[in-house]
Amino acid sequence: MDAKDLLPMGEITSRSGFAASAIRYYEAEGLIEAHRSGGGQRRFERSVLRRLAFIRAASNVGLTIEEIRDELGRLPGNRTPTKADWHRISKHWGARLDEQIAALQRLKGGLDSCIGCGCLSLRSCAFSNAGDWAAERGPGAQLLPDTLRRPHPSRRSG
Repeated sequence: MDAKDLLPMGEITSRSGFAASAIRYYEAEGLIEAHRSGGGQRRFERSVLRRLAFIRAASNVGLTIEEIRDELGRLPGNRTPTKADWHRISKHWGARLDEQIAALQRLKGGLDSCIGCGCLSLRSCAFSNAGDWAAERGPGAQLLPDTLRRPHPSRRSG
Protein backbone atom coordinates (compact mmCIF):
# COMPACT_ATOMS: atom_id res chain seq x y z
CA MET A 1 0.00 0.00 0.00
CA ASP A 2 1.24 3.43 -0.95
CA ALA A 3 1.74 5.79 2.03
CA LYS A 4 -0.25 8.52 0.23
CA ASP A 5 -3.32 6.25 0.39
CA LEU A 6 -3.15 6.18 4.19
CA LEU A 7 -4.87 8.78 6.37
CA PRO A 8 -3.34 10.20 9.57
CA MET A 9 -5.15 10.04 12.89
CA GLY A 10 -6.21 13.71 12.70
CA GLU A 11 -8.06 13.18 9.43
CA ILE A 12 -9.69 9.99 10.68
CA THR A 13 -10.94 11.72 13.84
CA SER A 14 -12.26 14.77 11.99
CA ARG A 15 -13.98 12.73 9.28
CA SER A 16 -15.41 10.04 11.57
CA GLY A 17 -16.41 12.21 14.52
CA PHE A 18 -14.68 9.84 16.95
CA ALA A 19 -12.07 11.00 19.44
CA ALA A 20 -8.52 9.70 19.01
CA SER A 21 -8.92 7.72 22.22
CA ALA A 22 -11.94 5.91 20.74
CA ILE A 23 -9.99 5.17 17.56
CA ARG A 24 -7.14 3.68 19.63
CA TYR A 25 -9.68 1.66 21.66
CA TYR A 26 -11.31 0.23 18.53
CA GLU A 27 -7.88 -0.65 17.19
CA ALA A 28 -6.98 -2.41 20.46
CA GLU A 29 -10.30 -4.30 20.28
CA GLY A 30 -9.48 -5.47 16.75
CA LEU A 31 -12.33 -3.58 15.09
CA ILE A 32 -10.03 -1.50 12.89
CA GLU A 33 -6.40 -1.72 11.82
CA ALA A 34 -3.70 0.90 11.58
CA HIS A 35 -0.34 0.92 9.86
CA ARG A 36 2.64 2.63 11.45
CA SER A 37 4.70 5.31 9.79
CA GLY A 38 8.47 5.32 10.12
CA GLY A 39 8.02 7.53 13.18
CA GLY A 40 5.47 5.16 14.75
CA GLN A 41 2.41 7.29 13.97
CA ARG A 42 -0.84 5.56 13.10
CA ARG A 43 -1.98 5.64 9.48
CA PHE A 44 -5.32 4.24 8.35
CA GLU A 45 -6.70 2.95 5.08
CA ARG A 46 -9.71 4.94 3.83
CA SER A 47 -11.92 1.88 4.34
CA VAL A 48 -11.53 2.41 8.10
CA LEU A 49 -13.97 5.33 7.75
CA ARG A 50 -16.67 2.89 6.61
CA ARG A 51 -15.90 0.56 9.49
CA LEU A 52 -16.11 3.46 11.94
CA ALA A 53 -19.47 4.53 10.49
CA PHE A 54 -20.64 0.96 10.97
CA ILE A 55 -19.36 0.96 14.56
CA ARG A 56 -21.25 4.20 15.25
CA ALA A 57 -24.49 2.80 13.82
CA ALA A 58 -24.09 -0.54 15.59
CA SER A 59 -23.40 1.20 18.91
CA ASN A 60 -26.47 3.38 18.47
CA VAL A 61 -28.55 0.25 17.85
CA GLY A 62 -27.17 -1.17 21.08
CA LEU A 63 -24.76 -3.84 19.86
CA THR A 64 -21.96 -4.63 22.26
CA ILE A 65 -18.29 -4.51 21.28
CA GLU A 66 -18.33 -8.29 21.01
CA GLU A 67 -21.35 -8.22 18.68
CA ILE A 68 -19.79 -5.46 16.58
CA ARG A 69 -16.58 -7.49 16.31
CA ASP A 70 -18.57 -10.54 15.18
CA GLU A 71 -20.45 -8.52 12.56
CA LEU A 72 -17.29 -6.87 11.24
CA GLY A 73 -15.73 -10.33 11.06
CA ARG A 74 -18.27 -11.13 8.34
CA LEU A 75 -16.68 -8.56 6.03
CA PRO A 76 -14.17 -9.70 3.41
CA GLY A 77 -10.55 -9.24 4.43
CA ASN A 78 -9.11 -9.30 0.93
CA ARG A 79 -10.99 -6.34 -0.59
CA THR A 80 -12.91 -3.18 0.24
CA PRO A 81 -16.44 -4.10 1.40
CA THR A 82 -19.21 -3.43 -1.09
CA LYS A 83 -22.73 -2.16 -0.50
CA ALA A 84 -23.91 -5.78 -0.75
CA ASP A 85 -21.45 -6.81 1.99
CA TRP A 86 -22.74 -4.09 4.31
CA HIS A 87 -26.35 -4.99 3.50
CA ARG A 88 -25.73 -8.66 4.27
CA ILE A 89 -24.36 -7.99 7.74
CA SER A 90 -26.89 -5.28 8.58
CA LYS A 91 -29.70 -7.81 7.99
CA HIS A 92 -28.57 -9.53 11.18
CA TRP A 93 -29.77 -6.46 13.09
CA GLY A 94 -33.41 -6.91 12.13
CA ALA A 95 -34.34 -9.37 14.87
CA ARG A 96 -32.31 -7.40 17.40
CA LEU A 97 -34.14 -4.18 16.53
CA ASP A 98 -37.52 -5.92 16.70
CA GLU A 99 -36.67 -7.21 20.20
CA GLN A 100 -35.57 -3.76 21.34
CA ILE A 101 -38.67 -2.07 19.93
CA ALA A 102 -40.93 -4.58 21.69
CA ALA A 103 -38.99 -4.17 24.95
CA LEU A 104 -39.20 -0.37 24.72
CA GLN A 105 -42.93 -0.55 24.08
CA ARG A 106 -43.39 -2.76 27.17
CA LEU A 107 -41.23 -0.35 29.17
CA LYS A 108 -43.28 2.62 27.99
CA GLY A 109 -46.51 0.95 29.08
CA GLY A 110 -44.99 -0.04 32.41
CA LEU A 111 -43.71 3.46 33.10
CA ASP A 112 -47.16 4.92 32.64
CA SER A 113 -48.63 2.66 35.32
CA CYS A 114 -45.64 2.81 37.66
CA ILE A 115 -45.22 6.57 37.59
CA GLY A 116 -48.99 6.87 37.87
CA CYS A 117 -48.98 5.09 41.23
CA GLY A 118 -47.16 8.03 42.80
CA CYS A 119 -44.50 6.20 44.80
CA LEU A 120 -41.75 6.55 42.17
CA SER A 121 -39.83 3.79 43.96
CA LEU A 122 -39.85 0.14 42.97
CA ARG A 123 -38.21 -0.66 46.32
CA SER A 124 -41.38 0.32 48.18
CA CYS A 125 -43.87 -0.37 45.40
CA ALA A 126 -46.41 -2.94 46.56
CA PHE A 127 -47.63 -3.41 42.98
CA SER A 128 -44.50 -4.18 40.95
CA ASN A 129 -41.96 -5.13 43.59
CA ALA A 130 -43.82 -6.28 46.68
CA GLY A 131 -41.37 -7.13 49.47
CA ASP A 132 -38.48 -5.97 47.27
CA TRP A 133 -38.34 -9.39 45.58
CA ALA A 134 -36.36 -7.95 42.65
CA ALA A 135 -33.33 -7.45 44.90
CA GLU A 136 -32.91 -11.24 45.03
CA ARG A 137 -32.28 -11.25 41.25
CA GLY A 138 -29.16 -9.09 41.60
CA PRO A 139 -28.08 -5.47 41.17
CA GLY A 140 -29.42 -3.06 38.61
CA ALA A 141 -32.81 -2.46 37.07
CA GLN A 142 -34.06 -6.03 37.29
CA LEU A 143 -37.54 -5.20 36.01
CA LEU A 144 -36.23 -3.88 32.69
CA PRO A 145 -36.35 -6.33 29.77
CA ASP A 146 -32.99 -8.06 29.21
CA THR A 147 -32.56 -6.41 25.80
CA LEU A 148 -32.58 -3.01 27.50
CA ARG A 149 -30.39 -4.02 30.43
CA ARG A 150 -26.73 -4.43 29.60
CA PRO A 151 -23.89 -4.98 32.05
CA HIS A 152 -21.84 -1.96 33.00
CA PRO A 153 -18.81 -1.72 30.63
CA SER A 154 -16.38 -2.19 33.53
CA ARG A 155 -18.09 -5.49 34.41
CA ARG A 156 -18.05 -7.02 30.94
CA SER A 157 -15.83 -9.98 30.40
CA GLY A 158 -13.49 -10.25 27.47
